[in-house]
Amino acid sequence: MNTIIAKQNIKKIQNGHLLSAKGYKAAGYHAGLRYSKKDLGIIVSDVEANVAAVYTQSLVLAAPIIVTKDSISYSKKIQAIIVNSACANACTGEQGLLDAYEMRNETAKKLGIENHLVAVASTGVIGEYMKMDKIKAGIEAITPGTSFEHINDFETSILTTDTVTKNCAYSAEIAGKTVTVGGAAKGSGMIHPNMATMLGFLTTDANVSSDNLQKALSQVTDTTFNQITVDGDTSTNDMVIITANGLSQCEELTPSHPQWDTFVALVSAASEDLAKKIAKDGEGATKLIEVTVEGAKTKAGARAIAKTIVGSSLVKTAIFGADANWGRIIAAMGRSGVVFNPNEVDIFLGDILMLHNSTPVIFSESEAKVYLENSTISIKVVLKEGKEIGMAWGCDLTYEYVKINASYRT
Repeated sequence: MNTIIAKQNIKKIQNGHLLSAKGYKAAGYHAGLRYSKKDLGIIVSDVEANVAAVYTQSLVLAAPIIVTKDSISYSKKIQAIIVNSACANACTGEQGLLDAYEMRNETAKKLGIENHLVAVASTGVIGEYMKMDKIKAGIEAITPGTSFEHINDFETSILTTDTVTKNCAYSAEIAGKTVTVGGAAKGSGMIHPNMATMLGFLTTDANVSSDNLQKALSQVTDTTFNQITVDGDTSTNDMVIITANGLSQCEELTPSHPQWDTFVALVSAASEDLAKKIAKDGEGATKLIEVTVEGAKTKAGARAIAKTIVGSSLVKTAIFGADANWGRIIAAMGRSGVVFNPNEVDIFLGDILMLHNSTPVIFSESEAKVYLENSTISIKVVLKEGKEIGMAWGCDLTYEYVKINASYRT
């Protein structure tokens, strides 16, 4: 199926979330890891679900990443995900690993399922040990459900410096059945995937094997979660995980199925939605920046240029200050590592053309400043070398970002 047609076949579910897909429950609970906010969350499928995941590419892996990889490798199925905020359980040695396994085992015991059917995720301060007495009591007390309160509590429980919860859901008719992908995420700072201080959870009621689910997620991640940046730092705990429980009763979807592209488009739509929400909620951010690179030789090259632009501190501060300094954009392009013709570049800020064939264009500074006061800023770069397009998302760099991170632990 044509990718454009596949995208046209999907629809966004108003007020959609993780539980929009059939057969899932969730909950959030205040276990006492934070002063007052909920800090322990759980997602549960009614049945064992096929699973796929992508992880941080940092060499320093937090304990929950190791445990989740272990769970998934056992049978490529899980039924529950236990998540805590406030403590990353990273750089905590053997004790941290024991604690992550204990979180897994206590959750399995609570639900009456095998240990390997539980994935573990954590986010928060690096280098602090888990308060396992509070974690264990919280796991015992938490009660998954399907109400709006349940999903809202979960979405709240995974946040750290985030200012808003992040959720979405999309559906499509596939082989005569309604298939849904729902999602929730957290992420605000230390965002520079491959991956970020980001946890992403996707649920679907599609019937997809774990291997094919992994193909879809890996493909989608490259153009969504891995194309956002807030501050150029990568975390120890990043993970995006998707489960497929098959409860839509749809026939099995494989890359050879005529509507496989529709399923991939569903996963992509949910992932891009969450990725943009993470970028927009960057620590201290006031503006979402969207960069599009057109006319590149390769998709990878277009994505690399776009991400270099949106990750430039000089570009980000110019956007914050409403300064139409296009010179910072082309300077960032030059260090992207991508070879392109520097004499045939067009740059647009919104609809305002600033550079044409690498020659400055006279434009209204006042008009550009008015545009830069918007909450969403679009930068478009046109190369004249091919047909490939790449996109990336980020945010402006503000005084508030420094304030937040200068006193993160205090």
